[in-house]
Amino acid sequence: MTWEAWFTLALLAAVLITLVVSEIAPYIIMMGALTLLSVTGVLTPQQALDGFSNPGLMTVAAMFIIAAGMQSSGALNGVVDKLFGHPKSARGALFRLCTPVLILSAFLNNTPVVATMIPAVRSWAEKIDIPASKLLLPLSYASILGGTITLIGTSTNLIVSSQFEELTGKPGFSLFSITALGLPVAVIGLLIMVFVFPRLLPSYGATKTFGKVREFTLDVFVDPNGPLVGKSITDAGLRNLKRLFLAEIERDGSLLAAVSPHVKLNGGDRLTFAGDTDALSDLLAIRGILPSHHRDEVVGANRPERYLVEAVLSPYSAVLGLSIKDSQFRDRYGAVVLAVARNGQRLHGSLGAIRLRAGDTLLLEARPNFVRRQGNSRDFLLVNDLGRESIRHEKGTLAWVILLAVIGSAAFGLTSILNASLIGAAAMIGFRCCSLMQANRSLDIPVLVTIGASFAMGTALYETGAANALADLVIKISGGNPVLMLIAIYVCVSMLTESITNNSAAILMLPVVLQVTEQMNLNQTPFILCIMMAASASFATPLGYHTNLMVFGPGGYKFKDFLKVGVPMNILMGITTVTMAITLYPLSN
Repeated sequence: MTWEAWFTLALLAAVLITLVVSEIAPYIIMMGALTLLSVTGVLTPQQALDGFSNPGLMTVAAMFIIAAGMQSSGALNGVVDKLFGHPKSARGALFRLCTPVLILSAFLNNTPVVATMIPAVRSWAEKIDIPASKLLLPLSYASILGGTITLIGTSTNLIVSSQFEELTGKPGFSLFSITALGLPVAVIGLLIMVFVFPRLLPSYGATKTFGKVREFTLDVFVDPNGPLVGKSITDAGLRNLKRLFLAEIERDGSLLAAVSPHVKLNGGDRLTFAGDTDALSDLLAIRGILPSHHRDEVVGANRPERYLVEAVLSPYSAVLGLSIKDSQFRDRYGAVVLAVARNGQRLHGSLGAIRLRAGDTLLLEARPNFVRRQGNSRDFLLVNDLGRESIRHEKGTLAWVILLAVIGSAAFGLTSILNASLIGAAAMIGFRCCSLMQANRSLDIPVLVTIGASFAMGTALYETGAANALADLVIKISGGNPVLMLIAIYVCVSMLTESITNNSAAILMLPVVLQVTEQMNLNQTPFILCIMMAASASFATPLGYHTNLMVFGPGGYKFKDFLKVGVPMNILMGITTVTMAITLYPLSN
């Protein structure tokens, strides 16, 4: 091998290890690898940056906007209202829930589908008297399986198809190329969820994660004749309390939420603090603070100035690893953290000292524009306005028409998938199914950058001959048996997907698979389709897929719950995929 090939293999190993063991964001790691490949001359600058002009990447971005239009117009809410009904058993509920989610996720990015469904499913679970923990994890799994049915069902399918076209010069895959394999796998997965999951999933209580807001807030008053009148919150010593945060001020019948530390206190102001309510004695020790005698007034009361919001932190959030105090959460987002839940349980103790993690569910009191600004922020996987949220219901039918037009034009060959998705995205914005701001927020920039940068690594493996060396290793291990090769490739991609991002796993493995199939004169189609399937079938951990992390907190799940149902699901879907691939496609040319 040349030094370029050895360098590429060493860099690949370093990238994989860093992705698995470090907390550095994947897009930073992949951009670092791209930089090294370009600077060392392994790739030309043009080759290194080709991924960012890849049609698949642009299609993914356009589909994000189309999904945002479906969510913002309330088009998905109509599905919930009409199809869920009133089943009498957990099996019936799972069938009614998972079937439409499978279909929707075949044509839409599953993140907004799950985000829209979570509050609806929790409310529905209460109505039919079935624990939400029996439904939310299958909601995520159904969205993952649905994404394997069509080429646009998940970004991974689009990216693999585009990279295959770029590396080989052959035509990419069509909209329904993967359907013959993905649909049977999805149906079998649906049957497993309906008939097996009710016995395996936990029956956690249907009580809300945070219970009553009154349990972790307390009120005090500013003494009209005390020394705090006219002082700012900071000067009054109320800004840096160890166990409490000032959440809001009620003054003369009006409410100041997520107040600035520079606001000056008036006599008679009612101050609401969040955190450790046992710290009331410490608060009353401050001269000029009086106890409240109006315990019936709670933060949860319906006031136009007050927004209560549940938000789930994403793996890309800027505040991960920081305490609430050190993250300056109030100043950063214009919201006050009232409580934090992790693994379905509210965390107690000093609120300001809690270090935030991906998947934490936060109860926030926010300013009225918080949901509009942060609804699709990369910092939050899910933002659920517990009060109200403006949805353009009158655009719901139009959004469905646009989506069906995109699917139809691509399916019947009227235009390419790229052009169909770009026109659909423009129509969603032009007809105001979603605003420009909502469209902008829907673009998951870290994911797009990770995909674009990963192409450079895949190209280097192919161009330097490093993929040849890895292909020789796969052939040697499998003894030249095509079936064993298919199994080995599926297992390898599946394990990488649970450890690193699914898009990166697929992009890095595709050049190796192309070399294996070329050397052994094998039919490339079943091998490439298995890459798509393995990269999407991530069930074993909440961190393996965004939708798993989204339901982790709201469902009250523990890590072991995912292992209990997810590991068998991974194995069964792998066996089904490989079996169907062998049955449907000849492995040899």
